[in-house]
Amino acid sequence: MKRLGRYAILGGAGCACAAAIVVEMGAVAEAQFGGITCSVFDPQPCQPTVCSPLQDGPCQPQYPFPLGENLQLTVKSKPNQHGEPVDPDHKVDNIGGMFAALRACWQPPQADKAHDGMQISVRFAFNRNGGIIGEPRVTYTTPGVADDTRNTYREAIKEALDRCTPLPFSSGMGGAIAGRPIAIRFVDDRKHEAENRIESNTEGNSADTAEGKAAEKAAEPHP
Repeated sequence: MKRLGRYAILGGAGCACAAAIVVEMGAVAEAQFGGITCSVFDPQPCQPTVCSPLQDGPCQPQYPFPLGENLQLTVKSKPNQHGEPVDPDHKVDNIGGMFAALRACWQPPQADKAHDGMQISVRFAFNRNGGIIGEPRVTYTTPGVADDTRNTYREAIKEALDRCTPLPFSSGMGGAIAGRPIAIRFVDDRKHEAENRIESNTEGNSADTAEGKAAEKAAEPHP
């Protein structure tokens, strides 16, 4: 009888463990697919990693989209580009929307202060409310550029980020993106691209002129 009682106790404990595992798996699935946002002090699984820092055992982070590395964006300067302030009523709920907003906020320096071929990269992270955590850090600048020019581009980047923040993240996007490093590379090839367009148009006009002359000659009556 004692053995049967012992086995019954062990069996009950095993069922309890299995039930706990099922509940935990359900919580993980709900967190991953149900869009639960969280605080670092929450004891239950939640986005973005479905792991709690207060969880006793190990867990495997699972991200709703690939955020394990830096999010990288290239912003190319365009002629007559004026930075557009972010619309606070338009929620940003995905990576594409965030990148589009960051591109729209960029306004390159004026042509007389610009440097053709300039590249400058900056790294920062957002909090869940769309603000920037700390100060953005410049990680690369085209070598050999004068200090005044570098400062001009740094000021332009600061103004663009001020224009763009706080980004109006949705609750799910804010929870997923908070603290993730974002690297933006700003490229200023406006002068070079303008020269290429002029050259392309010139070649196109020359080709049209040659075709026109050939057509006129073909239309001339033969003796």
